[in-house]
Amino acid sequence: MAKEELGFDTLKVRGGYNPHDHHNAASVPIYQTASYELGGTERVNRLFSFEELGFLYTRIGNPTVTVLEERVAALDGAVAAVAVGSGMAAITYTLLNVAEGGGRILTTPYLYGGTVDSFKKIYPQFGITFDQVANPNDLESFRGAITPETKAIYVETISNPNATVADIEALAILAHAHDIPLIVDNTVATPYLLNPIRYGADIVVYSATKALGGHGNAIAGVIVESGKFNWDNGKFPHFSEPYHTLRDRQGKPRNFLEVFPDAPFSFRVRLNYLAYFGASLSPFDAYLILQGIETLSERVQKQVSNTEKIIHYLETKTEVSWIKHPAARNSPYKTLAEKYLPKGAGSLFTFGFNGTDKQNSTFIDAIKLFGYQANIGDSRSLIINSPKTTHGELTLEEQQRADITSDTIRLSIGLEDANDLIADLEQAFGQAFAD
Repeated sequence: MAKEELGFDTLKVRGGYNPHDHHNAASVPIYQTASYELGGTERVNRLFSFEELGFLYTRIGNPTVTVLEERVAALDGAVAAVAVGSGMAAITYTLLNVAEGGGRILTTPYLYGGTVDSFKKIYPQFGITFDQVANPNDLESFRGAITPETKAIYVETISNPNATVADIEALAILAHAHDIPLIVDNTVATPYLLNPIRYGADIVVYSATKALGGHGNAIAGVIVESGKFNWDNGKFPHFSEPYHTLRDRQGKPRNFLEVFPDAPFSFRVRLNYLAYFGASLSPFDAYLILQGIETLSERVQKQVSNTEKIIHYLETKTEVSWIKHPAARNSPYKTLAEKYLPKGAGSLFTFGFNGTDKQNSTFIDAIKLFGYQANIGDSRSLIINSPKTTHGELTLEEQQRADITSDTIRLSIGLEDANDLIADLEQAFGQAFAD
């Protein structure tokens, strides 16, 4: 059956894999090899002229990793995907690939702290600068910030840590009106809760370390290409640059648009950035992420259910001054969540601790079930004080722009019994406010 005829839950278990192509192994094998037999000089000629696609060296492609790539692409309704060694590598390769040679990326302050810090420290050294919109909730703020040098709009579909929801369809229409792509980080939502390509996103990135893998046992990232953006519109001349490495059998140099017309972005990432910057995903880690994806729907749906129960509990507590999640009372993102996230708005949220800094520390130290970790999307519930940790790279002014106040505590809800998690929070509140 064609993949478009199959449901999400079938694709998450079977997508990208045919046992007959892998010695009839029922489970995806771990191809723990550095290189591959080339099979003779004629096949080498076909491989190096791209008449045939095959495996040469695991740094740029591996059968286990390929199953992961094809499975995530199938779940997202994409034409291609590239798996890499981390979520940050996925972001880095994507933005370098889109703005190579210099340019501007339009973004928001509602991003993971490490992403924001990298935008300040790293990319300007490569001629790439970032513009933050003044009001991320106002489309006109994006429209007014686009310049002739803008190469892309970049947002998180559900932001870390405050679970704000981006208006993907409106941003895609705006981006395409200016002949630039919309790039979204869909880590928190996963393709189970949200398919950004369906609403016009052109490139989707994931930290597969988080909910895609879901068990906190592997670091990985994925770049997903919709196949719908026109990279030959004049704004991205580096895609039209001929390379000797893309030559045909007659030795004529070609460009990525000629050789890979259906997925030029993905192949350019693979053959340039993955090949030479080398943040390759190991076959074993790809296998672990595949194992996680097989239970993605079940895990995420339970996490969403747990999250909503815990939010409702926290809304009764005088020790909590506010909650930021679309399921919370008076959330400004309820309408967007109803449109984009009908199955739930994820398991990440923040709340304001209504106490002193000392009581805040006592509360976190008193927690027993929640892990005090800088991770999200895990099967285990996690807690962290974001202003001092995951977003500690930001200056006070940057934290204010990102709406991260000093009383912010972030929760990532896992698969435990919701009542047990609530009891844990209750006893920790009790200890923090014992005096």
